[in-house]
Amino acid sequence: MPTRWLVVVSAALYAILIASPAEARKPSADSGGNTRGPALKVQVDKSHALDEHRMAIRMSRPPGKIEITVADEDGITIAEHEHDFSGHLAGASLVVSWDQPRDKPIGSIVLRMYDRDGQYVHQEYSAWYVPIPHEDVNFRTDSAEIEAPEMPKLEEAFAKVQEILSKDKAREHKKLTLYVAGHTDTVGSAGYNRGLSQARAQSLARWFRQRGVHIPIAFEGFGETALLVQTPDETDEPRNRRADYIIADEPPPIKSTRPGWKHIN
Repeated sequence: MPTRWLVVVSAALYAILIASPAEARKPSADSGGNTRGPALKVQVDKSHALDEHRMAIRMSRPPGKIEITVADEDGITIAEHEHDFSGHLAGASLVVSWDQPRDKPIGSIVLRMYDRDGQYVHQEYSAWYVPIPHEDVNFRTDSAEIEAPEMPKLEEAFAKVQEILSKDKAREHKKLTLYVAGHTDTVGSAGYNRGLSQARAQSLARWFRQRGVHIPIAFEGFGETALLVQTPDETDEPRNRRADYIIADEPPPIKSTRPGWKHIN
């Protein structure tokens, strides 16, 4: 099942998480506080929620506490914490982290962020981030050309992409993109490997477009900057010579570099 992030109530997280603005709410009747000054506003950095299980939050007013509830894809709570940030200044970076079972992918995240007067912002997040399992295409040395014997691998991946896209029949997710990321091992210079991985990712992206994938397609080459298996330089490691196919609402969080995704027309 794909991981889907959808906003319920006042915000949303997609793939890497995208939040829409949320209005501050007044203290509850039993909070004993009165709101003073401008309404509470929050900024939430969700870029490390899926991979490192942490979020950084800034509040426009002096903070009080932050409550977080994380559920799996079946809606079952897998983490629930309350963090006390009283004593911090307005605008400070407040890091909320949590532990969860490794075999339970995140299905949703709920945040309730209080200032010291009890005013709070409530945000609920969900996302769409689907890695496509596939068998990697083998390229000849120094080549980005896809050869005929490798086509069945791509046909199988294409079928999986179409199956995933069919689940979004209502076109609920408007920004879905197929991301193709190319990687190499550490044999050769870093610059050469970056260029070769990008050329191969572009070839794969063009194939998917010509085959009939209708959503936007983006590609990038990461060379040896995001190794699957850590090795010394000049190590021939087949598992590092690979490509990632990911369907998501936002660029996937690939570590070690800041990609400049290019799009296929």
